Amino acid sequence: MADDVNTRQQDVVIDKAETRLSDLWKKEDYWAIWLGFALIIAGMLIFLPNPPEKMAETIAQANEVLAAEAARAPFKTVAYYQAVDAKHKLKGDSGGFGKTLKGYLGKTKGWSSNPVEAFYLSPEAAKAKSEKGVAKYEEAKAKLGEALTRAQASEDEAAAALFKDEALNDKAKGDISAWRNAKLKADKAKKKAHVKPHNVLPKLIVLCIGIGLLFAIGKAVMGESPAKFFVGFLFVFAMATLAYLAAGQSIMKTYGIGYAAWAIALGLLISNTVGTPKWVVPGVQTEYYIKTGLVLLGAEVLFNKIVAIGIPGIFVAWVVTPIVLVCTYIFGQKVLKMPSKTLNITISADMSVCGVSAAIATAAACRAKKEELTLSVGLSLVFTSIMMIVMPAFIKAVGMPHILGGAWMGGTIDATGAVAAAGAFLSDKAMYVAATIKMIQNVLIGVTAFGVAVYWCTRVDCIPGQRVSWMEIWHRFPKFVLGFIAASIAMSLIYKVQGPDVGFTLVDHGVLSGLTKNLRGWFFCLAFTSIGLATDFREFKHYFKGGKPLILYVCGQSFNLALTLIMAYIMFYKVFPEITAAI
Repeated sequence: MADDVNTRQQDVVIDKAETRLSDLWKKEDYWAIWLGFALIIAGMLIFLPNPPEKMAETIAQANEVLAAEAARAPFKTVAYYQAVDAKHKLKGDSGGFGKTLKGYLGKTKGWSSNPVEAFYLSPEAAKAKSEKGVAKYEEAKAKLGEALTRAQASEDEAAAALFKDEALNDKAKGDISAWRNAKLKADKAKKKAHVKPHNVLPKLIVLCIGIGLLFAIGKAVMGESPAKFFVGFLFVFAMATLAYLAAGQSIMKTYGIGYAAWAIALGLLISNTVGTPKWVVPGVQTEYYIKTGLVLLGAEVLFNKIVAIGIPGIFVAWVVTPIVLVCTYIFGQKVLKMPSKTLNITISADMSVCGVSAAIATAAACRAKKEELTLSVGLSLVFTSIMMIVMPAFIKAVGMPHILGGAWMGGTIDATGAVAAAGAFLSDKAMYVAATIKMIQNVLIGVTAFGVAVYWCTRVDCIPGQRVSWMEIWHRFPKFVLGFIAASIAMSLIYKVQGPDVGFTLVDHGVLSGLTKNLRGWFFCLAFTSIGLATDFREFKHYFKGGKPLILYVCGQSFNLALTLIMAYIMFYKVFPEITAAI
C-alpha cells in the first residue's frame, strides 16, 4: 500500500515537471520570448555584418576632429557639431537590403485631406507637393546659412580672446545653439521639398501575411488552430492599419492623437455596436501581441544610454517612480477606498512607471480583469495626449531650461513615443534627456511586475496560516518580462562590444530602427486594436461609480508632476551641475 502511495506521488512530481517543461512551448509568455528573440537575432544577422561604405574611415576622421575641438575650446564648436553630424549620417538601415526591409515594415504615410495619399502617391502628385515645399525649404536653407555664418563669427571672436572672455564664450554658445535649431527646421523643410512617390499597399499585404504567419506558428505549437487565428488576424491587422491611417492625418499629428488611441477607439466602435464577429475572435490576442512587442522594447533599453545621462537621470526615474507608485496605491485604498485593488495598482503602475507597458506587466502579475486593464490604458492614452501638448507649451511659456523640461517630461509623460515628440517641440537636448529618462524608467517594468507579484501573493491573495511558496510567486510573475530583461542585457553587451559609434550605426540605426522598432509598433497597434475589439462598455459601469479611477489618476499624476520636477531640479542643477553642463 505504501509503495502505491509513493508511486502515485512520484507520478505527480513527474507530471508537474513535465508540465513546467512543456510551458516552454505551450505558454504564451514563452512564445513571446521566442518570437521576440528570433526577430532580434534576424536583425543582427542582417545589419551587423553589413556596415555602410567607409564607416570606419568616416568615424576615425570625425573622432580626430572631436578630440581636437574638445581640447581647443571649452564648449562644443561648429566643427565639433559638424563632425558629430558626419558620424550620424552613417546608418545601417539607409541603404541596400536594410533600406528595402525597412520599407516593408513601415506604416501608412502622412496625409492632410486625401486619405488615399497615405497608401498611394503618384509621381505627378509627389512633384506637385515638392514644389509647394521648395520655397519654404529655400527660405529655411538661407536662414541656416546665415545662422552658421553668425555662429562661426562668434566662435572666431571667442577664439581670438583665447576663450577666456566669458561674455564672448556665452555669445558663441548661444549663436551655435541657434544654428543647430535652424538646422532642425531646414531638415524638416527639406523633407517637404523632396516628396517621393509611393505605393505602400503591396508592402502592407506582405507585412500582414508575414506577421500573421509568425504568430500563427506559435498558435499551432500551443495547440490552437493556426488557420482560425490567421483569418481573424487579417481583420485585426486591417483595423490596425486604419488606426495608423487616422493617426497619420496632419491635424491628428498636431494634437498628438496617436495610433494607440485610434486603435482602441475603432475596436470599441465595432465591439459596442455591431459586435466583434465570431470568426475574428481567434485573432483578437491582446497579450500575445503586446508581450512580444515588450520583448522587442527591451532591446531598445541600452545600458550605455542610461549611463550617458548619469546619476541625475537615475534619481529622477528610479527614486521618484516607486515613491509615486506606492503613494498612489495607498491613496486609492485609504482615501478613495477603491473596491478593486487590482484596478488600483494597475492604474498606479500605468501612471507612475511608463504607461501601457507597465500596465500590461502589472495586470498580469496581480491577475487584473481585462476591463480593468482596458480602463487603465484608456486613462493613460487620454492624459498622454494632453500632456505631450500642454507640457512643452508650459515649459516654453515660463522659460524653464530645456534640460530640466526634458527630464520633467521624461519622468511623467507615459508613452515613449509621446515623450520623444514632446521633447522635440523644445530642442534636441530636451528630446535627448526626455527620451533617455523614459528609457531608464522602462527598466522598472520588470521590477514592478516582480514586486506586485510578491505583494499580491504575500498580502492580498494569501490565505491566513498558509505559507506562501516561491513557486506561487513564480507562477504569477509574467515570464515575458524575463525576455524584456534578457533582450536589454544582450543588446547592451553587443552595443558595448561594437563601441558607441559603430553601435549607433549598426544597432541604433540598424537592428533597432531597421527591424525591431517598426515591428514593435505594429505589435502594439495590434494589441490596442484587440483591446477595443474585446471590450464591452457595459463592463465599465461599476468601475466609474464616484469617478474614483479618474480621481486616482489625476491626483497621482499631479503628485508625480510635482515630485519629478523637484527631483529633476535638485539632481540636474544642484547636486550634479557638471553633468548637466556636459549634456
